[in-house]
Amino acid sequence: MLGKKNKLVALVLFVLSILVACSATSEESSTGKEEDTDSTNKANELVYATAKDINDMNPHLYAGSMPAQGMVYESLVENTEDGIKPLLAESWEISEGGKVYTFHLREDVKFHDGEPFNAEAVKQNIDAVQNNAEKHSWIKLSTKIESCNVVDEYTVEFVLSEAYYPALVELSMTRPYVFISPKNFINGETKEGVNGYNGTGPYILTEHKTDEYATFEANENYRGGSPEIKKITSKVLPAGGTTFLALQKGEINFVFTDDRGADSLDVESMNQLVDSGDYQLVRSEPMNTKMIVANSSRSDNPINETAVREAIWYSIDRETISKDIFNNTEIVAKTLFSSNVNYADVDLKKREYDLVKAKDILEEAGWKIEDGAKVRTKNGNNLAMELYYDSNSSSQKTQAEFIQHSLKEIGIQLDIIGEESTSIANRRSTGDYDLLFNQTWGLAYDPQSTISAFVSEASYLHTTSGIAQSDELYKKIDEVMVSTDEETRKSLYADILTIVHDEAVFIPISNGSVTVVAPKNLKGISFKQTQFELPFELMNFE
Repeated sequence: MLGKKNKLVALVLFVLSILVACSATSEESSTGKEEDTDSTNKANELVYATAKDINDMNPHLYAGSMPAQGMVYESLVENTEDGIKPLLAESWEISEGGKVYTFHLREDVKFHDGEPFNAEAVKQNIDAVQNNAEKHSWIKLSTKIESCNVVDEYTVEFVLSEAYYPALVELSMTRPYVFISPKNFINGETKEGVNGYNGTGPYILTEHKTDEYATFEANENYRGGSPEIKKITSKVLPAGGTTFLALQKGEINFVFTDDRGADSLDVESMNQLVDSGDYQLVRSEPMNTKMIVANSSRSDNPINETAVREAIWYSIDRETISKDIFNNTEIVAKTLFSSNVNYADVDLKKREYDLVKAKDILEEAGWKIEDGAKVRTKNGNNLAMELYYDSNSSSQKTQAEFIQHSLKEIGIQLDIIGEESTSIANRRSTGDYDLLFNQTWGLAYDPQSTISAFVSEASYLHTTSGIAQSDELYKKIDEVMVSTDEETRKSLYADILTIVHDEAVFIPISNGSVTVVAPKNLKGISFKQTQFELPFELMNFE
């Protein structure tokens, strides 16, 4: 009986071992299949880190993430390195006087919800923007459009109050002149919000969990063909170590400079990822200029003297700032705009780092070192001023301290003060500053947007109004914005840039770019003529 019992136990154990083995094989097979499917899905997916939520995606307001809006919405025309090109409009004509723009629309476009894109949809969108004109006063085109008229089903005309050459450039921007389905309007308007986010772009917003993530899926009916990257997820993560670990773990696989001009990773982390062999780093051409803005209208401070501003310019070691503070992520800026900005390739006076030259300029201007003092004086007044920086920007603080030390070398007392960015913006508009950090509007807004701001009290009026040629400067700005002749515009821009350069009211520091860290096998990474969007629809995995 015992032998039979042992045989029975052995038989049971044998059968169980077979079942376990079969089960394991089945699980391995199933797991392998799931992994293959998952791998296939991930091969067509990008998950990028962002320090802020996509927020309200209404393209006619300003709370939303611009990179996200750029995936969903489109404009009539596109700004490229080769100039303005067709997008939702196939072609256009501009009247002889430059006041009427007639656009011929594509006939193969629908909104994500199936609504037709036609002249009536264009008019509804443009009227919605113009009905909230006060909100859009920063963009000069909003003050020029008198009407938007339907000519026929696929033809629409814009009538302006006067010629305005940047009209096409401003129509190409990420917002507000882009198009959302009229079905998403509330009471025929968008200024109080919308009930959905259906554009005509290559991606459709399919899911959004506030402060966690947003998912965009490829528009399978996109007129240019469905993008190869089928899914893009925007994942909210703190910049720095958290994002770095998420990349290492594979929780995300893409990071780029956000629409605040900030990178999610420091340079060491970027280099470490690239050195691993799994990632690549791609940088755009210069997109904006970081600078120090000087208040020329400050009659009670030495900063109103051109010689003092010029001496400060010569005293800043931009090479060291670029190398040691920005770790070569930003390049040295020598002029207000980099030469790749339209109309900005102008021959201007060179001012390299030269402390001896700076001292000579101050001496000639009557600022002397008396009796071994450390601060120069003239007519009993000290050569002293204040520089404001964003207290939330560690790089600005470091730059301020570095510049403070340099100016001390030439006998200038520089007090540095950190404040919230909103406070600094308020100082800029009220004129309550000597010097402050700022940056140009950047591509695709420049040069016209920054230069228009020279006459704006909310922006740079206090910066420019104290210079000797201010009246001439403002006259040329008015002329360039309405000029219909390309050569005349080039000449006027050259004059405008020369005036502010010679007066040294905008002291350039560095040029910022868009930085992308992406999987090594991701191809088609490129940049638009804007610092706020990426053409995800052109990307694909090898």
